[in-house]
This record gives sequence, C-alpha cells and structure tokens, in this order.
Amino acid sequence: MLTVDFTRFPLAAGDRVLDLGCGAGRHAFECYRRGAQVVALDQNAEEIREVAKWFAAMKEAGEAPAGATATAMEGDALNLPFPDASFDVVIISEVMEHIPDDKGVLAEMVRVLKPGGRIAVTVPRYGPEKVCWTLSDAYHEVEGGHIRIYKADELLGKIREAGLKPYGTHHAHALHSPYWWLKCAFGVDNEKALPVRAYHKLLVWDIMKKPLATRVAEQLLNPVVGKSFVAYATKPHLPKAEA
Repeated sequence: MLTVDFTRFPLAAGDRVLDLGCGAGRHAFECYRRGAQVVALDQNAEEIREVAKWFAAMKEAGEAPAGATATAMEGDALNLPFPDASFDVVIISEVMEHIPDDKGVLAEMVRVLKPGGRIAVTVPRYGPEKVCWTLSDAYHEVEGGHIRIYKADELLGKIREAGLKPYGTHHAHALHSPYWWLKCAFGVDNEKALPVRAYHKLLVWDIMKKPLATRVAEQLLNPVVGKSFVAYATKPHLPKAEA
C-alpha cells in the first residue's frame, strides 16, 4: 500500500532515492522496482534487517531492473550520514508527526537533496487524525507515538521555510480512516472487537484484490476523509554567480 503517488512523483532509472524513516520499506521497494538507487534508512534495527532481507529477495527474484541498487541502514533523521546534495529524491512517509524537531528533519532533508531534487512528505491528515485523538488517548500517548497533528497549511509553511517549493498535494487512504476510528472507539489494542475484525478483513481483501468498486470509492472519498495528506516539493537551483 503506497501513500506516495508515483504518477505524480515519477522516478527516472538511476535516481538516487532516500526513503527516510522507511519502516517496513513499502516505498523503498517500489523505488527499487522502478530502477532507482535506493537507500532505506530507519532508526529501528529490526525493521532495517527485514528490509535488507526483502531487498535481497527482490534481487534474487529479478524484481528490480539492471542498474538498480538497494541499501538498508540504521540512521538518525536529525544527523544523516550523507554528504550535501547526495540524493535526487527524498521520501519521508508518516514520520514527521513522531519527531519533536520536525524543522531539524526538514533541514537535513534539504541538505542531502540535490538542487532541483524533489521530496515527498506524507503525514496523517488533520480531520481523521483529530477524530482518533478525540476517541482514544492510547492512540497517541504510546512511547514513540504521534506528538502533533498537522494542518495542511502548517506543513506546507514549514516546507517553504526549509527552502523548498511545494508543487502539489493530495489525500490518500480514505478507506483506512474508518478502520482507525473503530480501533480507537473499541480500544487500540482490542483486536477481538467484531467491527474492527470485520473492517480489517475488508481492507486486506481490498489491498490484495484491488477491485474496481473500492478503488473508485476511495478516489471519491479521499478529498473528504483521506487518512494521509501528501505534499510534493522541489529544491530550487542555486542562482548562477555573476561573472
């Protein structure tokens, strides 16, 4: 399940891509399939080990084209272990709401991004996320949980302050908002509640089968209750020095 829309955020073969806070690796895997030179970075050592195994399995199965590369590594989003202007593309998906110093993370992303490079930022959308916070303290008060809810204008303002130029936004995963509302209403850790179990089965079926009816429904509902807000931006080229 991808949050970044690669029809709006296309990659070229050979693009150097950083998936920052990659988690289980969903966007990193897609970039690898598209022929990029991918670095998947996360502070969670266990997840990084699993991502590395999947990269190896994808290579063995021939899922990535010739020339594509993939590396999984531990790292700190506030102190990235890369020189300036190392990447053509940086993706950070459902991460910034967890980090106290979100401006520091954006500054590091800008530092390692090449002039003319692009970023994709995804965060939980304000409305659906606010419902979750209202229904359940446990949803966001866990260690490492969400510490803020972004309004769209707030996030775009921080992106601009970091020196980037936003060029597009959209919402995603409308069908997932009711699932999280149900989990918050019945208990975040209560997997036995019948409504939660039933809706989870629906989501798994939708992800596996991708039926036209639910694809159309989600596209229609995304502007209203899409679970994620997605923003795309570019790093301007430096002005040429006068002779």
